[in-house]
Amino acid sequence: MEVLSVNFLIKDSPTAVAILDKNMCFLCHSKIWIQELKILDHNIIGKPYREVLPHTPPELLAILKECLEGETSMNQGKKFLCEDGGMQWLKWKINPWKSEDGSIGGIIVILEDITEEKRIENLLLKAQRVARIGGWEMDLTSNQLFWTEVTKEIHEVDPDFVPTLETGIEFYKKGADREKIELLVSECIATGKPWDTELKIVTANQNEIWVRAKGEAEFIEGKCVRLFGIFQDIDKKKRDELEYSAISERLKIATKAARVGIWEYNLSENIFIWDENMYPLYGIQKEDFSGFFKDWKSKLHPEDQERCQREIKVALKGNQEFKTEFRIVLPNKKVRHIKTESTIQRDEKGKALSFIGTNWDITLIKEAEIQLKNLLSITKKQNENLRNFAHIVSHNLRSHSSNLSMLTGLLLQYGNPVEDKDIDIEEYKSVLNMLKGASESLDETIFHLNEVVQIKTNIEEKMEDVPLLSAIKSVENNVIVALNKKNARCRIHVDKKLYVRAVPAYLDSILLNLFTNAIKYSHPNKVLEIEIATAITPHGIDLHFRDNGQGIDLERHGKKIFGMYKTFHNHKDARGIGLFITKNQIEAMNGQITVESTVGVGSTFSLSFTES
Repeated sequence: MEVLSVNFLIKDSPTAVAILDKNMCFLCHSKIWIQELKILDHNIIGKPYREVLPHTPPELLAILKECLEGETSMNQGKKFLCEDGGMQWLKWKINPWKSEDGSIGGIIVILEDITEEKRIENLLLKAQRVARIGGWEMDLTSNQLFWTEVTKEIHEVDPDFVPTLETGIEFYKKGADREKIELLVSECIATGKPWDTELKIVTANQNEIWVRAKGEAEFIEGKCVRLFGIFQDIDKKKRDELEYSAISERLKIATKAARVGIWEYNLSENIFIWDENMYPLYGIQKEDFSGFFKDWKSKLHPEDQERCQREIKVALKGNQEFKTEFRIVLPNKKVRHIKTESTIQRDEKGKALSFIGTNWDITLIKEAEIQLKNLLSITKKQNENLRNFAHIVSHNLRSHSSNLSMLTGLLLQYGNPVEDKDIDIEEYKSVLNMLKGASESLDETIFHLNEVVQIKTNIEEKMEDVPLLSAIKSVENNVIVALNKKNARCRIHVDKKLYVRAVPAYLDSILLNLFTNAIKYSHPNKVLEIEIATAITPHGIDLHFRDNGQGIDLERHGKKIFGMYKTFHNHKDARGIGLFITKNQIEAMNGQITVESTVGVGSTFSLSFTES
C-alpha cells in the first residue's frame, strides 16, 4: 500500500521526477518525466536509464553513478554538447534513497530540460546587446550598485568596474543633465515616482552620448530599499532626431523668411527640384530652368563653379555639410550673393540619395562687408601714414639736426670775427650762408611734414607736379657740408623740364635718404661719386641714383633690404628705417623702388615715378 502510494504521488508530481534502483533501472516516474524528456516509449519501468535516454551526456551519467555511492548533486543549469553538435541545457537535483536496512537502494532524479528557456534567455541577452540595453540595480540598504555587462559597455568602463550611486551619477554630463537625474532619483526615493528620461553622459573615454535612463523603486513598510531599471544607448537615434528637428526648424524659418528658396538635388536622377521662391531668386522663369545640375552650375559665377563642385564632393564623402556661399549671375548680368545650407539624405548603407537645402540672398550683407573692409583698409592706410610720418619726423629732423650741429661747430671754430681780426671773413660768411640754407631747408622740411599731417585718407589728393631737378638740387644743398667733407663729386643728369607726380614731403624724404646713405656708407678708400640720371619709360619716369660706396651683399640681404630696422653695415648711426620709409613712400605714390648692388663696387637705386 505504501509503495502504491509513493508511485501514485510520483506519477502525478508536477515535476519531471524518476526513481531508479541501484542498477539505474526505472522503478517509477512522473508523467511530466515522459513529456519533459520527450521519451517516445512510455513503458520504461524496469528499463535501464541509458536505454531510455541513450543521449544522456557522459558527464551526467558519471554524476548519477556518484550519487549511487551516497553523493548528492544539484545544478540550476548546465550546458552540454550533444552528439549531433547541438546544445542542451539541463537542470537537476539528484539524491540517493535508502532501503529499510539503511543501505542505498537507488537514486531519486529530478531532471528538467531548460534548453528552450536558455535559448530564449540568450536571445533576450543578444537583443539587449543589439539594442544596447543594460540593466542596473541599487540596494539602498547596503549602498551597493550593480551594472550589467551592457551597462558597463555603454559607460565604456572595465568589466570589473564597481560603481556606486555617486560615481554613477557623475557620469551624467555636468550641468542640466546631472541636475535632472539627481532630482529624479531623489524624488523616486522619496515618493516612489518612477522616471523615464533621455540625458547625456560622458563616458570613461570622454565620449559624450545620449542615453535613455529608466528607474523605479521598491518599498518595504514605507521605506525605499531598492532602485532598479534599464539603461539604453540612444545616441544615434537621438542625434538623428536632433538633426531632423534642426532641419525642420530651418525649413520653418526658410518658408517664413522673405525670398528664401527651398531646393532638393536628386543624385540618382542628377536633377534639382525647386520651390517657387527659387526662380525669382535666380532671376529666371520656371520654364527657363531645366533642373539638371549642368544648368544650375551654368548660373554660378565662373570663379565659384569649381569650388562649389568641390565642396559638394567633400560633403558626399561625409566629411562636412554642403554649407557655403556663392555668387550667381542674373540674366541682366548683375551679380547676386547666395548663401546655402543643406543636409544629405542617405540610405541604411550610408549611400547619399539627395541634398535638401535652402538658398537666400545675402547680397546686401556682402555689400556691407565690402564697405566695412574698405573702411578697415582706409583706417589701416591712415595708421600706416601716421607711422610713416613719425619715421619721417625722426629720420629727417635728425639729418637736419646733424647738419646744423656741424655748421654751428664750424662757426665756433672760427670764433668771433669782431674780436679776432685773423678770421677769413669770406669763409665765415660762406659758413653763415650755408647755415642760413640749412635753416631754410629745415623750415621747408617742417612745412612739408606739416602737409603730411594733413593727409587723412587719400594720398592722391596731396600729389603735385614737382620739378624733379629742383627737388634733387634742394636736397643736395641741404647736405652740401657733408658732401664737401667727403670731397664728393655729384653728377646730376636730369632735365629741368621733367616733372613727376609726388607728395613733396615724400620726394624730399626719399632723396634725402638716398643722399645721406651714399655719404654714410661711402667707401673708405675711394672718393665718393654720386650720379643721378633719368629715363623716360612707357609708364612714367625712372630715376637712377648710383654711388660707388661699400655696396650691399644682395645674396645675403636681398629679401630684407627694405625691411624695418634692417642694417647691413656696422655704422654707428645706422637705424635701419631709411630704406623702409623710402619704399613705403614711393609705393604710396604708386611707384616702385629696386636696387642693384655689388660689395665694394657700389649701389644703384632705381625709382619709378608717374610723369606729370
